[in-house]
Amino acid sequence: MRYDVAIIGAGVTGSLIARELSRYNLNVCLLEKEADVAMGTSKANSGIVHAGYDAEPGSLKAKLNVQGNRMMAQIAEELSVPFKRIGSLVLAFDDHDMAHVKALHQKGLANGVPAMEVIGKEQVKRMEPNLSQDVVGALYAPTGGIVCPYELTLGAAENAVANGVVLKLGCTVEDICMDKDKFRLMTSTGEIKCKYVINAAGVYADTIAGMIGDESFSIHPRKGEYLLLDKSQGDIVRTVVFQPPTKMGKGILVTPTVDGNLLVGPTAQNIDDKENVATTAAGLNQVVQGAGKSVPLFNVREVITSFAGLRATPSTDDFVIGPSTVSDKFINAAGIESPGLSAAPAIGDYAAGILKKSGLVLEQKENFTPIRKPVYRFREMKDEQRNEMIKRDPKYGKIICRCESVTEGEIVDCIHRPVGARNLDAVKRRTRAGMGRCQGGFCAPKIVEILSRELDIPMEEVTKMGGKSGILVGKTK
Repeated sequence: MRYDVAIIGAGVTGSLIARELSRYNLNVCLLEKEADVAMGTSKANSGIVHAGYDAEPGSLKAKLNVQGNRMMAQIAEELSVPFKRIGSLVLAFDDHDMAHVKALHQKGLANGVPAMEVIGKEQVKRMEPNLSQDVVGALYAPTGGIVCPYELTLGAAENAVANGVVLKLGCTVEDICMDKDKFRLMTSTGEIKCKYVINAAGVYADTIAGMIGDESFSIHPRKGEYLLLDKSQGDIVRTVVFQPPTKMGKGILVTPTVDGNLLVGPTAQNIDDKENVATTAAGLNQVVQGAGKSVPLFNVREVITSFAGLRATPSTDDFVIGPSTVSDKFINAAGIESPGLSAAPAIGDYAAGILKKSGLVLEQKENFTPIRKPVYRFREMKDEQRNEMIKRDPKYGKIICRCESVTEGEIVDCIHRPVGARNLDAVKRRTRAGMGRCQGGFCAPKIVEILSRELDIPMEEVTKMGGKSGILVGKTK
């Protein structure tokens, strides 16, 4: 199997790079070791599209954050992904914080962030009446927004595949050999030959780079724990609410999600284990205490789930995007921690430019389409639209997930799309079936039946997240 470019890692960075390269007459493959795309950092983060005032002026983070923020609305529309530009606030609780807020404002101006302003307590409380009485002012950035990180990843991967990219799931890169003008990737599913490699392997990007002898950077996982609250809490704030950032990150935030829930977190804990996404009582208590400083009124009893994600923190204090020190045909796209989600659309453009400088010919396809096949969300439709969908396919008239109003038609569609769902969690990420208050308590058995039927496999072979995560062990009769 020979390709022009092999991209390692199908998170939001790798998927948007793949989508960008699918514009050109190239043979591209996207490799992912897990059973689905968006299985690492891209499925467990805040979903914030940052305005760009926090990154150091002149850094790649600053440049690509601001550029990616500008691109997000169009890309989200093309990929049928929910995106809301709701603005953000960085709160100040005393004079020291206000000095920090003003410094962030100056950084933002240097980075080219538009329309920011430092506002006083009265204006803050008019915007967000449920904030703490201790707030004395804030930095307001109207270009801040929210997006669903795994839906953005799925949309990019689907559009890339529809435009000719080959996606290989369950494909772990075990070694890389450089052979004159090409690379040989030894994977768990066989050997892959390519002219260029893009290393977008998240927390394992330093391991992948090390396979060709590149030890110019290291990646250290930083765990963040979150709480997700029911939609009854989703309107407590209308903007993304931050506290002043620290060296460990942007602090514990409070934000609505694009689906109407309330999200609080994350913590920031440096760890060694690149697979440790377990939540802890201490971590979740820290989230509650930290979020309560900003928004005292949120109700912890309305928490419906908790989760943790890992950020790929680089040793360089900036994104690592560029040709390897070993080969200019091996491109690192590593250390994509916050604001990596915001920057991801711009990283796609940036990576394509690096490949071009490294000698890859980029010839535009005549038949490239930037538009992803529409995703029909029954819960968002008007009655006339719903009736039309049901006439077209009666499966849209059968509700499977009552919490999120997800129909059988939506579940069947997500199974048969270009990057189709193959397990319970994959259906959840694509349709929200199982993400409501009962967390799949009622709909999961029916979804297992649908997966079994549509994939033509026994129900015992349906998994929660791929691999050995079986749900059923056998029949009782």
